[in-house]
Amino acid sequence: MSRSAFRNELAAAGRLAVPVVTSQLGLMLMGTVDTMMLGHLSAVALAAGALGNIFTYCLLNFGFGILSALDPLVSQAHGAEDARAIGGHLQRGLVMAAALTVPAVLLLLDVGPFLRLLGQTPEVSRETAAFARGILWGILPYFLSVAFRQTLQAMSHVRPAVMAIVVGNVCNLACNWVLIFGHLGAPALGVLGSALSTSISRWAMFLYLLIASRRWLRPYWRGFTAEATALRGHLRMLRIGLPIGFHSAVELLLFAIGAALIGQIGVTPLAGHQVAINLAALTYMVPVGISGAAATRVGNAIGRRDSTGARLAAEACLALGAGTMLGFAILFMIAPGPLARLYTNDPAVIAVVRLLLPIAAAFQVFDGLQVVSSGVLRGAADTTFPAAMALIGYWAIGLPAGWWLAFRAGLGARGLWWGFTVGLAAVAILLLLRIAVRFRRPLARADAKANA
Repeated sequence: MSRSAFRNELAAAGRLAVPVVTSQLGLMLMGTVDTMMLGHLSAVALAAGALGNIFTYCLLNFGFGILSALDPLVSQAHGAEDARAIGGHLQRGLVMAAALTVPAVLLLLDVGPFLRLLGQTPEVSRETAAFARGILWGILPYFLSVAFRQTLQAMSHVRPAVMAIVVGNVCNLACNWVLIFGHLGAPALGVLGSALSTSISRWAMFLYLLIASRRWLRPYWRGFTAEATALRGHLRMLRIGLPIGFHSAVELLLFAIGAALIGQIGVTPLAGHQVAINLAALTYMVPVGISGAAATRVGNAIGRRDSTGARLAAEACLALGAGTMLGFAILFMIAPGPLARLYTNDPAVIAVVRLLLPIAAAFQVFDGLQVVSSGVLRGAADTTFPAAMALIGYWAIGLPAGWWLAFRAGLGARGLWWGFTVGLAAVAILLLLRIAVRFRRPLARADAKANA
């Protein structure tokens, strides 16, 4: 492999990753704006909005994982210049998006009993249930947008998704101002208004994508044909996508359980944990974007039967992810205090953050490597192994180690964070070994046999 070829691939991956990162940060910003505006309403509204966002995010993220099967399927078909297959995958993606909406809506219709089971106060339970009912109106456009966005991304067309996020954020901000507080003659709906604003913004994003994507998707779209409901195609999507959704759910649940355990230690450790994990989540969006670029670049190379190019794309994306997260790790090590003060002036909370961020420095590098490795393997349609390794690394290694260090060794919140780091390191190493083994052999298209 020549240095110039590696530099060219690195540049190509970077150009693709930057807009994907921007889209991910934009999606996070919508939730942040909701939280900030509800915080000016009341403590109950803030708690209900935050709880509602967590519930819906976990649910929608699982569906997002299933639809991420479009990454390898479309990217490989695009690399092979197989227009018929691209059209077929898009049709099935849209049908799958509609199908995923049904169970999601049913689960969110009444979350009150579940909230009471978790010990939430009646007032918070009532407001959170209202939030869930408001958010369900935006589930269909959310899943349809994901189908369009992943299809376009797999063909390296990312500008429409970025612009859709901008449209969505502007719409969400304006609708929040009107519907939460009751401006311009509208009723003051509080938490429900925030949820309806999110639903409206998701419809705005979907409609923008629908219009903006016509330029690139017109050559592949033949309307809905028999391929849209082809059982074999949908089973293939589920075989690839379900492990992605499971992988994401396993990681989200790990951090949710971690927060609950730290909450048992005390309010101040939990507050410090929330600040540190928010900083880690923000920087995590960068390797998530690189992971998306990796899936596209690797999938394109496999589609054109270029195993050497697939290996080059994998190496470039892994180097880009590791290098970026190493930079964030250095920042976390040298400036934990100033970063903490961006969130709070409480000396006790800042002291906790100063203890956790140096651990997050190691955490960051391994987290970046594991998510980019997952993207590389996703480009090769290898998704079951990463999901299985996540289950082992997070739940069989990371959580038990963290619990022992926190409660038996007396390290408190630091112990759980070291457990997270051990779990992420285990997953990263196992996935890197998987890539080393898989990419030694020729790589075939996931839908080569079906030719659709």
